[in-house]
Amino acid sequence: MPNDADIHSSQAAHLDDAPILVATPAALATLRDALGTEATIAVDTEADSLYAYFEKVCLLQFSTRTADYVVDPLALAQTEGLAMLAPIFADAHIEKVFHAAEYDILSLRRDYAFEFANLFDTMVAARILGWKNVGLGNILHERFGATLNKKMQRADWGKRPLSAAQIAYAREDTHYLLALRDLQIGELERVGRLEEAREEFARLARTQPTPRRFDPDAYWHIAGAHTLTPTSLGVLRELFRWRDAEARRADRPPFKILSDAALMQIARAAPAAPRGLTRWGGVSDYVARRYGAALIAAVARGIAEPQRTRPRPRSRGDSLLDNAARVRLSALKEWRKRRAAARGVETDVIVSNEVLFALARQNPCTLEQLVAVTGLGPWKTREYGEELLQVLRGERG
Repeated sequence: MPNDADIHSSQAAHLDDAPILVATPAALATLRDALGTEATIAVDTEADSLYAYFEKVCLLQFSTRTADYVVDPLALAQTEGLAMLAPIFADAHIEKVFHAAEYDILSLRRDYAFEFANLFDTMVAARILGWKNVGLGNILHERFGATLNKKMQRADWGKRPLSAAQIAYAREDTHYLLALRDLQIGELERVGRLEEAREEFARLARTQPTPRRFDPDAYWHIAGAHTLTPTSLGVLRELFRWRDAEARRADRPPFKILSDAALMQIARAAPAAPRGLTRWGGVSDYVARRYGAALIAAVARGIAEPQRTRPRPRSRGDSLLDNAARVRLSALKEWRKRRAAARGVETDVIVSNEVLFALARQNPCTLEQLVAVTGLGPWKTREYGEELLQVLRGERG
C-alpha cells in the first residue's frame, strides 16, 4: 500500500502544470469527453453565497490523475451552460470525489437539475474514520504538506475576471482529492468501515434541495428576541421584513444589509429620527445615511402595531414533538452520545438528528417499521437497528 509521501509525490507531478480553463462550449465538450474516459474524478464548486441574495454556482473544478480543470459557468451562461456535463454526474461507472459533497450536490441540483451516482466524500470518510481535523485545508496540510490560501475562502466568485490567486485556490481544492481518496479507501478497508462509508455516500447522492423561502416570522429566532417587549418585538418584526426586501432588491445577503445584532439594538432603542440610529441604534454613519429614512419608517410601523402574540415561524423539528416523543428523543440522544464516544467519532456519524427526530415522532416497533420511518440503509440497520428499538422500548441501549 502506498504511503502518504508516495501519494503526494505522484499527485504533485502535474501541480506545476497550469490548470486548463474551460469557458467555451467547445472546451466544455472536450472536457466532457475527457472525463468520460476516467474511472475516478475529483469535483468541487465555488458559489457567491457571501455576495448575492440568491446564490449560484460560479465555478466548477475537476481533477483527474493527470490534469486539473477550472470551468467558468458564468462564461457559458448564454449557451446551454453546463448541461452537457449531466451524464458525467449521473454515470455510475465514474466515481465523483468531493470534499463535503452535500453543499455542492444541492447547488448543482438547484442550478442545473443534475442527478448523481457513485460518489465519494473525503470529509465524510474522515469523520467515519474519527479524524480530528476534517476541514480540507487541515487535512491537506497534515497529509500532504499543502497549504491553501485561506483568504480565498471569502472571495467573490461571481466577479470577473478571476484573479490568478482565485484560480490557484480553486484548482488546489480538487487537485489532492484523488490522492486523499486513495489513502482513505485503504484506511476504511483496514478498519472495516468501507461499507458504512459507501452507504452514506449513496444517501448523499439522493440529497434534494429545498426552495429558499423567506419566513416573515423568523425574527423570533434571532438571539434575544424572546426578551423584547411587545412594542420592541413589533419594531424587530418590521426591521426584519424590511431587511429581506432590501436584500432582494440589492441582490445581497441579508446580513450584508444589517446584522441581527444591529436589528436588535435598533428594536430596543426605537429611535424617532435618523440621528438616533447612530447614537442609540449602534449603526454606522454610512448605514444611517443610506437606509435611515427606511429604518425610521420601519420603527414607526412597529411602534404603531406591537407584536402582542407569539410569532409562529415555520416549525423546527423539536416543536413537532409531544411530551412522550421528547422523552424518547432525549433517550435516543443519550444512546447516540455513548455510541459515538465508544467509537471516537462525532455523534451524527452514528445517526443524524433527522433520523432521531423521525424515530421519536413515529416510535416504530419493528426493524421493518424503523427502516420505513428513517430510510436507514442495510449497514446502519444491522449495526444499530435493534439497539434503537430497545431505546424506544425504554430499555437501556
